[in-house]
Amino acid sequence: MIATQIGLEAVSVQLGAQAALTGVSLRIEAGERVALVGANGSGKSTLLRTMHGLVPPTQGQLQQAPGVRQAMLFQRPHLLRLSAQNNVALGLWLDRTRGLSWAAAKVLALQALERVGLLSVAQQNGRQMSGGQQQRLALARAWARQPDVLLLDEPTASLDPHAKREVEALMAEFACAPERPLTLVWASHNLGQVKRLATRVIYLEFGQVMADLPVTDFFNPELLAEHSPATHAFVQGELS
Repeated sequence: MIATQIGLEAVSVQLGAQAALTGVSLRIEAGERVALVGANGSGKSTLLRTMHGLVPPTQGQLQQAPGVRQAMLFQRPHLLRLSAQNNVALGLWLDRTRGLSWAAAKVLALQALERVGLLSVAQQNGRQMSGGQQQRLALARAWARQPDVLLLDEPTASLDPHAKREVEALMAEFACAPERPLTLVWASHNLGQVKRLATRVIYLEFGQVMADLPVTDFFNPELLAEHSPATHAFVQGELS
């Protein structure tokens, strides 16, 4: 039986005078790879932050399955002026549910850095790394905490093509890892990336879900045009 990890019931979010989300209802199931797409200001980032509990619903209800661990990556990683190893270790050490000593946290941090190909720069200042390295460091920091769900806000938006491929490859590896597969939910403007990685696509417009489809249906022009003309127009505009 597939378990629901995150649920939203008629969730609306008001940010000042702006309706950032309106009546959003959806379920995120274990093992899914869900891409959120839409124009700037459509509500993708707000939806991710609401799922993670950072932005409380103004109306409706957020449900998070008991015991499900989540981690979130932002478009621009928030890194400390510490070595890459200590950027990862600090989060592990401060997590009181783990009860790790500082020495144990540093060992696990090295394992996480090795997982994302950054072991050779473990002692380099995280703030001085390239954009691609910083995003991989942020992925290491998230992966080290052993989440069940990984939320990512435009994880490759500001990266060069090589760095984008590296981060995409890690996302795919995390999602399909036999020892601990992760559920992925991420915002993206890159429809090629969505097509490569997603199993399901949610299209947002002005804070509303206009389409929520399996990836094969989302990229089927005839089916999409019949299901949601607005979504079809967006996809054709992005692909043209």
